[in-house]
Amino acid sequence: MISVKAPGKLYIAGEYAVVETGLPAIIVALNQFVKVSVSKAEKFGSIVSKQYQENSIYWTRENDRMVFDDRDNPFHYILSAIKITEEYAKKLNKPLGLYHLKINSELDSADGKKYGLGSSAAVTVATINALCQFYKLPIDKDKLFKLAAIAHFEIQGNGSLGDIAASVYGGWIAYHSFDRDWLKLARKNYDLPKLLSEKWPSLNIEILTPPENMKLMIGWTGSPASTSQLVDKVALAKAKEGMDYQQFLNDSKNCLQSMIEGFKKGSLAVITKQLSENRRILDNLSKLSGVAIETANLKKLCDIAVNHGGAAKSSGAGGGDCGIVLIDKAKQTEKLVEEWVQNQIEPLNFNVHTLS
Repeated sequence: MISVKAPGKLYIAGEYAVVETGLPAIIVALNQFVKVSVSKAEKFGSIVSKQYQENSIYWTRENDRMVFDDRDNPFHYILSAIKITEEYAKKLNKPLGLYHLKINSELDSADGKKYGLGSSAAVTVATINALCQFYKLPIDKDKLFKLAAIAHFEIQGNGSLGDIAASVYGGWIAYHSFDRDWLKLARKNYDLPKLLSEKWPSLNIEILTPPENMKLMIGWTGSPASTSQLVDKVALAKAKEGMDYQQFLNDSKNCLQSMIEGFKKGSLAVITKQLSENRRILDNLSKLSGVAIETANLKKLCDIAVNHGGAAKSSGAGGGDCGIVLIDKAKQTEKLVEEWVQNQIEPLNFNVHTLS
């Protein structure tokens, strides 16, 4: 049996702007995982998830085509990951087989609510990684990112794919998104081995080292949000409010460049200053687009943290889910956490996951 895992993520800064080609964001991988195992099967294959026991699906193969017994299932990203990996395998003349795929996710709450940690990205990465090992395909982090980005993008159709990068590379990363229009064209003109070897326009992924005195805190509002729908709403504002939207992009780019420099210099003061600035920039985008990025609960989460000496903002698309705090490790945070709990904000005791 082959077993792999991929971590979830949180956006630290640069949300929304990062969907534009070449613009940066900072993302962190967390020690909460999607775990995937794959084992050889004989008469039929299966895809089983602990989170979706009642929707586990079984399949057979007719020639090289997967045939499913149940076509209404929640496994779109898993199936896309399988499709892309097997396309890669066929191009490398590997015979396709039957297998049992088991998935278990730590990225949701005990009662099944989503924390917003990028579960669809993590399950895509873990599935592709497991199947590449099953089929003995040549794979490294760069190829894994590209395969997972293709599989995820072909389902979601928008977004920056930064959550894929966090699941693949781990730790703290600075991520500049690639040109998605180029990828659509390249998919039609290149086979997968060629596409994996190509330099993708504007893509840049850089590992960051956080200052030793920096502590990351995470709070969850208990309200899941749909990233795809929120990104679509902001895209409408982009078309309508051209000049103001361009100002948002410029402001975000300048902020993130300064923040990345803060990481390189090991300066917590620079990083926290720019985190607060990014919160202000997103507030401007919220007013411009009419999208409620920082909800009342997220505002409460952030304001409490600021009152206790931290810098805080919403994480990812906002509209619910998590808020993040960067604070000096020397500061006492017990009162901050107590106040969160009093205001129905759940502290998440997750740590940064760094790959070796």
